[in-house]
Amino acid sequence: MKHILPDLSFKYNELEPYIDAKTMEIHHTKHHQGYITKYIDALKNREELLDKDVEYILKNIERVPENVRQTVINNGGGYYNHRLFWEILSPKKSVPSKNLEEAINRDFGSFDKFKEEFSNAAATRFGSGWAWLLVDNDKKLIVTSTANQDVPFEKGYPILALDVWEHAYYLNYQNRRPDYINSFWHVVNWEMVSEKYKNTL
Repeated sequence: MKHILPDLSFKYNELEPYIDAKTMEIHHTKHHQGYITKYIDALKNREELLDKDVEYILKNIERVPENVRQTVINNGGGYYNHRLFWEILSPKKSVPSKNLEEAINRDFGSFDKFKEEFSNAAATRFGSGWAWLLVDNDKKLIVTSTANQDVPFEKGYPILALDVWEHAYYLNYQNRRPDYINSFWHVVNWEMVSEKYKNTL
């Protein structure tokens, strides 16, 4: 299969003022493209692996030769994580589906408590990393965070993710990560998150 930079469903400036156009452009064309390029390079001459989607490779990382495994984890994670991140962003206002809303209330107590737990996971992730909303093996929603570009497949399936690497926000927010996290809630594509949740059931 071809591993190419995915198109966005919105223009770089359409998430403003919450995420600025310059950050979006650099993040998409430089950082995400860089991960994809390095992922392909790590697996060059291994067509049987390059023929698989990056999600499959990360879930079956033991199939990757040990000498390039960490490179594939790092760059494959960056490839996968950003692909998900772009999908769950939108300038259009939306709300969770009834099914997702009920699951959030069931597993967190309320939507506000979920937002608080997710925001805290993002704010307290030391250094670079991601905050996640996952559906675990028992179909329960859980929040976690990971370092670097690690994907928490061992805990559940990601349906919502927030990039808290400095390159995701520093041009606009500098060291004010909590402000960036608060802005994130204004551009979540809840229709897509709800669809991803539905697909796990």
